[in-house]
Amino acid sequence: MSETKYPWGHSRPFNAYSNYFKIKYGQRLQKLSIDAGFSCPNRDGTKSFGGCIFCSGSGSGDFAADKNLSIAEQIIQAKQRVLSKNKDGKFIAYFQNFSNTYGNPSELSQKYNEAIAQEDVVGISIATRPDCLNDEILNEIAELVNKTFVSIELGFQTSKSESIEYIRRFFSNEEYLLAIKKIKSVSMNIHVVTHLIFGLPNETEQDMLNSVKFVVDAKSDGIKIALLHVLEGTDLAIDYKNNAFSCLEMEEYFKILGKALKIIPKDVVIHRLTGDGPKKILIAPLWTAQKKVVYNAMNKYFDEINLIQGSD
Repeated sequence: MSETKYPWGHSRPFNAYSNYFKIKYGQRLQKLSIDAGFSCPNRDGTKSFGGCIFCSGSGSGDFAADKNLSIAEQIIQAKQRVLSKNKDGKFIAYFQNFSNTYGNPSELSQKYNEAIAQEDVVGISIATRPDCLNDEILNEIAELVNKTFVSIELGFQTSKSESIEYIRRFFSNEEYLLAIKKIKSVSMNIHVVTHLIFGLPNETEQDMLNSVKFVVDAKSDGIKIALLHVLEGTDLAIDYKNNAFSCLEMEEYFKILGKALKIIPKDVVIHRLTGDGPKKILIAPLWTAQKKVVYNAMNKYFDEINLIQGSD
């Protein structure tokens, strides 16, 4: 990789999450995945049953700690898993599974505060849906800003109407835009991250780039991009096994990522560009299971095209 220093203060050609926090806190931060035991309106019948078409039984939190433990106990368990990578570091408590603002506000507040009270936890990240952010819950979250770093991660995935219907998202693009406005109205210091999925069935490259542009225009502080994973036990897996679609190959994915990064402004933090599903239930694409190979190949490709985030 080039040693050029970019506007975000390090040598990677995009504003990487890990480096962003290293500069902000002077050291690496590790996320600790927590399962707070909440559900989702897409599962309990409020809007649907079964969840989004790609979502696993754990609510996209397949690497979280044991939900039968208290929040404090889960953090201890999660720390043990990452000690080899981060012996003396600080941590962000990541409420990952399902919709972590979908519940009783006082119970939510209690769990958030229990998490940030733990030793070496310097921030909290709350994954949820844009339609699960009422005023009472947002006010509880705003109180946390006075104590610690706070991030809200919104599952958005795509702006394409046909894809929204196919994945069973059950909230509109307008609700996503409203959610960001509501979050920023209670505190401009809440870091908003938006999740996107590349490679959804019947989406073109331009569809994916349109979703990126939509999120950029919405003023999301950070973006997470993941390749579509087909996991055993999901309805998506049924379609895949029936040859309804194919997954992106590694080279295809990198090319779209490169184009996406060029249109993302330099001040937007890139929280993820690669990911992997649990190997025991991963059906496709299997190349994603080789994390180091994928990471190195991606960086090599970015060097070859002289990528710089926000250059377009």
